[in-house]
Amino acid sequence: MFSLNLRMWFLVTLLFGILYVIISLFMTAMGVTSFSFYVIFAVVIMLIQYFLGPKIVELTMRVKYVKREDAPWLYEMVEELARKAKIPTPKIGIAQMNIPNAFAFGRSISDGRVCVTQAIMNLLNREELKAVLGHELSHIKNRDMLFITFLSVIPLILYRIFFHLVFFGSYSRRRQGGGYTVLIGLAAFLFYLITNLLVLYASRIREYFADKGSVLLGNPPSALASALYKLVYGTAKAPKEQLREVEGIKAFFLNDLSKARREISDLAALDLDKSGHLDSYELQALKRKEIKLSGTDKLMEIWSTHPNMLKRIKHLSKYSKG
Repeated sequence: MFSLNLRMWFLVTLLFGILYVIISLFMTAMGVTSFSFYVIFAVVIMLIQYFLGPKIVELTMRVKYVKREDAPWLYEMVEELARKAKIPTPKIGIAQMNIPNAFAFGRSISDGRVCVTQAIMNLLNREELKAVLGHELSHIKNRDMLFITFLSVIPLILYRIFFHLVFFGSYSRRRQGGGYTVLIGLAAFLFYLITNLLVLYASRIREYFADKGSVLLGNPPSALASALYKLVYGTAKAPKEQLREVEGIKAFFLNDLSKARREISDLAALDLDKSGHLDSYELQALKRKEIKLSGTDKLMEIWSTHPNMLKRIKHLSKYSKG
């Protein structure tokens, strides 16, 4: 099996390879001048996401930033992790939400912001919360928000090419004397769907990277595994109205909120002593066990920004000793 790094590089190469092929065909049919508009359009969208994205997240999540004196233990925890990660201490916020979770965002490493919800601080113990924060700081260190935003422009360009050729390509079709441009447009739409799936796959790989990053910052794999386990249960109990409010930006969270209720049944067997959390012994037991996902679970994962939680905790078990 490819390592995460190899899979990531292969994926990026494939995405840009697809884009290059479609652009080449498009330029043959329409000319460079026509294409330049859509490049500018995509860049403008990306810049809007870049500059306005953090403010939209703050408003949607109802984030209130705190200082050291407001939450000294939380501030010191983030500060210690940032020092280990060798990045500036990000702004720290608390989201007034009943959904237990955490998230990171920002325009760059120096503009990093890490936030926890009030509910997650009531749900997790300090060791588990520190592991979660290590995951989020790893996202900041890896520039994941910028990375995924950059990749998401590829499907956008392909969709605009499809839209232009199929709905506004009548002149070009007459000039070509056939349906050549329509075929290119349909190919662009097909690859728009494919690249959307590939961007989701990239997002799932970044989650694995962030999990590993938390462990590299000194957090026990069992602490992060236990936190993820609790978050699934906590999310499943959250009010549906609040879950709907954040549906559009659920990619920022630690787990896929919409899948929590289904994942409970898969995770129940992991808690061998029924204590409500996972320990190193239980993670070791999972390490020795082979897991199989149903066809439905595999399909749901393909359309998700996050890995299947059972697979994800199984992957964390690889970092446990023994």
